[in-house]
Amino acid sequence: MERFVSGQKIFEIGGIQVGGQPGELPTVLIGSIFYEGHKIVLDPTNGIFDKKRAEELITNQDEISKKTANPCMVDVVALAPQAMQKYIEFVAETTKAPILVDSSSVETKIAGLKYSREIGLNSRIVYNSINYHFDTQEISALKESKVNAAIILTYNPRNVMPNGRTEILKGTSTQKGLLKTAEDAGVEKPLIDTAVLDAPSIGLAAEAITLVKSEFGLPCGAGPVNAVSEWKRVEELGIYAKQVCMANAVTALQHAGANFVLYGPIGKAETVFPAAAMTDALIAYSARFHGIRLKTKEHPLLKIF
Repeated sequence: MERFVSGQKIFEIGGIQVGGQPGELPTVLIGSIFYEGHKIVLDPTNGIFDKKRAEELITNQDEISKKTANPCMVDVVALAPQAMQKYIEFVAETTKAPILVDSSSVETKIAGLKYSREIGLNSRIVYNSINYHFDTQEISALKESKVNAAIILTYNPRNVMPNGRTEILKGTSTQKGLLKTAEDAGVEKPLIDTAVLDAPSIGLAAEAITLVKSEFGLPCGAGPVNAVSEWKRVEELGIYAKQVCMANAVTALQHAGANFVLYGPIGKAETVFPAAAMTDALIAYSARFHGIRLKTKEHPLLKIF
């Protein structure tokens, strides 16, 4: 197992702790809902959706989170501002879990920030994400919103290797690093996403987690499951291959030191949570022999065996 020499930060977001040394805290698992193509969405512009099915998905994640002791968050993905507001309102009423504000549209994410502040959700919100496209409009909106937690996506188009992730965080003599950008936007709790590009790159993202945690001590993770979903030949390996490989992608990051995993569609919870819980339990058990102790009584090691 990996034990990092540098001090490892732990952040509290909406009642959930994320970060630390492997074996101290369980991995936080984050499921996405209302994403493009999600069948429960009936009108993505106006935010009309199947409320019964949405509630079932969110409740199921909460329930399996309790069974395994792996904390959860909900990644709310919207295509339009009006939809984002409706989604946030619904999710906030359905679960106590932290909420990620996520969209390919900057206008939509900013609308989510403004609405979250209006209804007093700031402490439960994580902005997704600060990346190399992040501009002054987003910096101002995030700072004004008082949301102090954000995903920092370390995709570096100039260097896709693991060390490129640390480079884009630090910046250069001519370009501000993403950590400084996040600080300027009022982010006090940065969660580092080491950017999975496709299924083979999961290994690079895992290596980057180890590098980033070693150098910065910040909570790290990534989103590997969608890459497995897009792997066209995986089903040639057997009828259960896709599910098995999704779970394996998550555990590969955990063994590299991941503190959180964006596991894609929230409907995959039953595939991901048991595998993540067992991995956390194994890591925590081994960590005892390296002088690392649990920092919570709500841990898979004490829950599933």
